[in-house]
Amino acid sequence: MRAKPQPANAEWGEHSQWIWRGQSCHWRVLGDPGHPPLLLVHGFGAACGHWRRNAAALAAAGWRVYGIDLIGFGASSQPALRLDNRLWARQLQAFLAEVVGAPAVLVGHSLGGLVALSCAVFFPAWVRAVVAAPLPDPTLLTAPQARPPRRPPWRRRLKRWLVIGLCRLLPLELLVPLLAHSPLLDLGIQSAYATPVIGDQELHRLIARPARRPGAVRALRAMSIAMALRPHGATAPALLRRLQRPMLLLWGQRDQLVPARLAAQVLSQRPGLPLEVLEHCGHCPHDEAPEHFNRTLLGWLSRLPAAEPVLEAGR
Repeated sequence: MRAKPQPANAEWGEHSQWIWRGQSCHWRVLGDPGHPPLLLVHGFGAACGHWRRNAAALAAAGWRVYGIDLIGFGASSQPALRLDNRLWARQLQAFLAEVVGAPAVLVGHSLGGLVALSCAVFFPAWVRAVVAAPLPDPTLLTAPQARPPRRPPWRRRLKRWLVIGLCRLLPLELLVPLLAHSPLLDLGIQSAYATPVIGDQELHRLIARPARRPGAVRALRAMSIAMALRPHGATAPALLRRLQRPMLLLWGQRDQLVPARLAAQVLSQRPGLPLEVLEHCGHCPHDEAPEHFNRTLLGWLSRLPAAEPVLEAGR
């Protein structure tokens, strides 16, 4: 399937659906089929349309640009599965194997950065390099330097019961529709940006549409439980220590949701990791300062080692 050049907007690329483990996954592609693949992975509450100001520029620079909606988000299925970064990493690996057919560079925004990192650690043969813009994980705030002692079974069961109980008590059936249909959504979106975005109707629709779907509450509750109960090996500190692929960190200097000072915690787990702090940007530097973001990203990508032969990924 050959992608046609399109304007820089949320509908970029040619769209398609792919079925994985009985779930429908929305994806899109832009760029010459002969160019090396690059997969864009969106953040929490967003979809691949959030790369509206990046995909065309990356394709023009010589990349075959793919975007995918993670299970539970965008136009993909919203099931009550164990939705955490391990499942999404498996989704990306299967997409690379079945649709892309070659290892790719993974570029993730926020939650997408954690998913991209997870995929690179669990399935390194399918990942050339990782870019996280930024890398969020609450465990970075209190991360030990080594694996914590294993908790006794009764404590693990108690934690599981508490997490599931609290998540089921949350009135998400009231809160999610209220947020999705009220001006509160615009305020929530604005908190992720350092520049004014209230009134950006395309951005509003991109976030609001998935939140108004019937399965949104079910998926959000399942996601909240699964992410809270992840094992240590699926947390950012453990993943960073195991990473064997090149990785770039991009951070907005004025990020209020995942402050730039958290980058120091990432670097404590992975010293020497390249970090670029983008001035005057909030939590969404790729959408706020796309020219600066694209230029920084492409500069780093130009220095990557050559891609390994495709056959090695399938071994």
